[in-house]
Amino acid sequence: QVQLVESGGGLVQAGGSLRLSCAASGRTFSRYAMGWFRQAPGKEREFVSAISWSGTITYYPYYADSVKGRFTISRDNAKNTVYLHMNSLKPEDTAVYYCAGSTNWSSRNYYYASTYDYWGQGTQVTVSS
Repeated sequence: QVQLVESGGGLVQAGGSLRLSCAASGRTFSRYAMGWFRQAPGKEREFVSAISWSGTITYYPYYADSVKGRFTISRDNAKNTVYLHMNSLKPEDTAVYYCAGSTNWSSRNYYYASTYDYWGQGTQVTVSS
């Protein structure tokens, strides 16, 4: 069982930056692939980014096209934490951001919300124009 708690959201002007953190409980964090999703009002939850688990040779990041080049995902297994560094924020990035963990993750299913077993409560990111 893994519990996830996001933090770092807030209000920022367009072009600004934020760093989201997701702290995980449990000793097996390194065995979970981790992802970030977001959900804007009236829209479905969408994939943002994911990072592989420690069983891979290197941690490989994945990004949605809408955030590629602006967002960076990273993880620190010693701190049981995954991060989402968000730069050049746009008003359309406004959403509740959720982190999620998965033991059934692969390079072919990382963008499906159903791949992830555990979810945080979400943190609000608001980008003003």
